[in-house]
Amino acid sequence: MAELIVIGYDDQRTAEQAFATVQDLQRDYVVQLNGLAVVSVDAEGRTHVDTSSRIVGVSAASGALWGAIFGILFLLPGVGLLTGAALGGLVGKLSQSGVDDRFREQVAELLRPGTAAVVIMASKLTEDKFTAAMQQHGGTVLKTSLSDEDERELADRLAGPER
Repeated sequence: MAELIVIGYDDQRTAEQAFATVQDLQRDYVVQLNGLAVVSVDAEGRTHVDTSSRIVGVSAASGALWGAIFGILFLLPGVGLLTGAALGGLVGKLSQSGVDDRFREQVAELLRPGTAAVVIMASKLTEDKFTAAMQQHGGTVLKTSLSDEDERELADRLAGPER
Protein backbone atom coordinates (compact mmCIF):
# COMPACT_ATOMS: atom_id res chain seq x y z
CA MET A 1 0.00 0.00 0.00
CA ALA A 2 1.36 3.41 -0.97
CA GLU A 3 0.95 6.30 1.42
CA LEU A 4 0.52 9.83 0.10
CA ILE A 5 1.52 12.31 2.81
CA VAL A 6 1.43 16.09 2.53
CA ILE A 7 2.92 18.06 5.43
CA GLY A 8 2.24 21.80 5.35
CA TYR A 9 4.55 24.41 6.87
CA ASP A 10 4.34 28.16 7.42
CA ASP A 11 7.60 28.77 5.56
CA GLN A 12 9.81 27.22 2.91
CA ARG A 13 12.87 26.93 5.17
CA THR A 14 11.08 24.54 7.54
CA ALA A 15 9.74 22.52 4.60
CA GLU A 16 13.27 22.19 3.19
CA GLN A 17 14.53 20.98 6.59
CA ALA A 18 11.72 18.42 6.73
CA PHE A 19 12.56 17.37 3.14
CA ALA A 20 16.16 16.70 4.24
CA THR A 21 14.90 14.68 7.21
CA VAL A 22 12.79 12.50 4.88
CA GLN A 23 15.87 11.90 2.71
CA ASP A 24 17.80 10.85 5.85
CA LEU A 25 14.95 8.52 6.80
CA GLN A 26 15.13 6.93 3.36
CA ARG A 27 18.87 6.31 3.80
CA ASP A 28 18.09 4.73 7.19
CA TYR A 29 15.38 2.50 5.60
CA VAL A 30 12.61 4.07 7.70
CA VAL A 31 10.77 5.05 4.52
CA GLN A 32 10.85 3.69 0.98
CA LEU A 33 10.04 6.57 -1.36
CA ASN A 34 8.22 6.56 -4.68
CA GLY A 35 8.26 10.35 -4.77
CA LEU A 36 9.37 13.34 -2.72
CA ALA A 37 8.99 17.07 -3.33
CA VAL A 38 8.83 20.47 -1.67
CA VAL A 39 6.01 22.60 -3.01
CA SER A 40 6.07 26.29 -2.12
CA VAL A 41 3.77 29.17 -2.95
CA ASP A 42 5.35 32.59 -3.38
CA ALA A 43 3.82 35.91 -2.33
CA GLU A 44 2.17 36.26 -5.76
CA GLY A 45 0.50 32.85 -5.42
CA ARG A 46 2.70 31.00 -7.93
CA THR A 47 3.51 27.37 -7.11
CA HIS A 48 7.13 26.19 -7.19
CA VAL A 49 8.25 22.57 -7.04
CA ASP A 50 11.59 21.12 -5.97
CA THR A 51 11.92 17.36 -6.43
CA SER A 52 14.77 15.11 -5.50
CA SER A 53 16.65 13.33 -8.24
CA ARG A 54 18.23 11.12 -5.60
CA ILE A 55 15.30 8.85 -4.81
CA VAL A 56 16.63 5.30 -4.84
CA GLY A 57 14.63 2.43 -6.30
CA VAL A 58 11.88 4.35 -8.06
CA SER A 59 10.62 2.37 -11.05
CA ALA A 60 9.34 4.00 -14.22
CA ALA A 61 5.77 2.97 -13.33
CA SER A 62 5.93 4.44 -9.83
CA GLY A 63 7.63 7.54 -11.23
CA ALA A 64 4.81 8.00 -13.74
CA LEU A 65 2.23 7.37 -11.03
CA TRP A 66 3.92 9.93 -8.77
CA GLY A 67 3.95 12.43 -11.62
CA ALA A 68 0.26 11.92 -12.35
CA ILE A 69 -0.81 12.17 -8.73
CA PHE A 70 1.38 15.22 -8.27
CA GLY A 71 -0.09 16.85 -11.36
CA ILE A 72 -3.63 16.15 -10.28
CA LEU A 73 -3.00 17.49 -6.78
CA PHE A 74 -1.22 20.69 -7.76
CA LEU A 75 -1.31 21.41 -11.46
CA LEU A 76 -4.75 20.39 -12.71
CA PRO A 77 -5.89 21.45 -15.28
CA GLY A 78 -2.33 21.95 -16.55
CA VAL A 79 -1.42 18.26 -16.56
CA GLY A 80 0.61 17.67 -19.69
CA LEU A 81 0.98 13.91 -19.14
CA LEU A 82 -2.62 12.97 -19.90
CA THR A 83 -5.51 14.50 -21.78
CA GLY A 84 -9.18 13.98 -22.44
CA ALA A 85 -10.81 10.70 -21.48
CA ALA A 86 -7.56 9.28 -20.11
CA LEU A 87 -7.29 12.15 -17.62
CA GLY A 88 -10.95 11.83 -16.68
CA GLY A 89 -10.54 8.10 -16.07
CA LEU A 90 -7.44 8.62 -13.98
CA VAL A 91 -9.03 11.39 -11.90
CA GLY A 92 -12.05 9.13 -11.36
CA LYS A 93 -9.86 6.21 -10.31
CA LEU A 94 -7.82 8.41 -7.97
CA SER A 95 -11.06 9.65 -6.39
CA GLN A 96 -12.08 6.04 -5.71
CA SER A 97 -8.69 5.21 -4.23
CA GLY A 98 -8.25 7.97 -1.67
CA VAL A 99 -7.06 11.02 -3.61
CA ASP A 100 -10.50 12.55 -3.80
CA ASP A 101 -11.70 16.12 -4.22
CA ARG A 102 -11.79 16.67 -0.45
CA PHE A 103 -8.14 15.62 -0.09
CA ARG A 104 -7.15 17.94 -2.95
CA GLU A 105 -9.13 20.78 -1.32
CA GLN A 106 -7.33 20.19 1.98
CA VAL A 107 -3.97 20.31 0.18
CA ALA A 108 -4.98 23.57 -1.52
CA GLU A 109 -5.97 25.04 1.87
CA LEU A 110 -2.51 24.19 3.24
CA LEU A 111 -0.73 26.00 0.43
CA ARG A 112 -1.39 29.71 0.81
CA PRO A 113 1.04 32.40 -0.39
CA GLY A 114 4.23 32.25 1.67
CA THR A 115 3.75 28.63 2.76
CA ALA A 116 5.27 25.34 1.66
CA ALA A 117 4.67 21.61 1.97
CA VAL A 118 6.62 18.39 1.74
CA VAL A 119 4.84 15.85 -0.45
CA ILE A 120 5.79 12.23 0.12
CA MET A 121 4.68 9.10 -1.68
CA ALA A 122 5.98 6.08 0.20
CA SER A 123 5.59 2.40 -0.56
CA LYS A 124 6.82 1.41 2.91
CA LEU A 125 6.93 3.41 6.10
CA THR A 126 7.89 2.63 9.69
CA GLU A 127 5.21 4.86 11.21
CA ASP A 128 6.58 5.33 14.73
CA LYS A 129 10.15 6.16 13.63
CA PHE A 130 8.92 8.39 10.81
CA THR A 131 6.59 10.32 13.13
CA ALA A 132 9.25 10.72 15.83
CA ALA A 133 11.78 12.09 13.33
CA MET A 134 9.33 14.49 11.69
CA GLN A 135 7.87 15.91 14.94
CA GLN A 136 10.81 18.31 15.29
CA HIS A 137 9.50 20.24 12.25
CA GLY A 138 5.84 20.50 13.32
CA GLY A 139 3.47 21.12 10.44
CA THR A 140 -0.01 20.06 9.41
CA VAL A 141 -0.24 16.47 8.16
CA LEU A 142 -2.62 15.17 5.50
CA LYS A 143 -2.47 11.52 4.60
CA THR A 144 -4.25 9.11 2.30
CA SER A 145 -3.52 5.61 1.04
CA LEU A 146 -3.52 3.78 -2.25
CA SER A 147 -4.01 0.03 -2.03
CA ASP A 148 -1.49 -2.15 -3.89
CA GLU A 149 -4.25 -3.06 -6.34
CA ASP A 150 -5.20 0.59 -6.94
CA GLU A 151 -1.54 1.54 -7.36
CA ARG A 152 -1.00 -1.26 -9.92
CA GLU A 153 -4.17 -0.33 -11.80
CA LEU A 154 -3.19 3.34 -11.90
CA ALA A 155 0.31 2.46 -13.11
CA ASP A 156 -1.22 0.22 -15.80
CA ARG A 157 -3.53 3.04 -16.92
CA LEU A 158 -0.55 5.37 -17.14
CA ALA A 159 1.40 2.84 -19.18
CA GLY A 160 -1.37 2.83 -21.81
CA PRO A 161 -2.64 -0.05 -23.91
CA GLU A 162 -0.36 -3.04 -24.51
CA ARG A 163 0.99 -3.43 -28.01
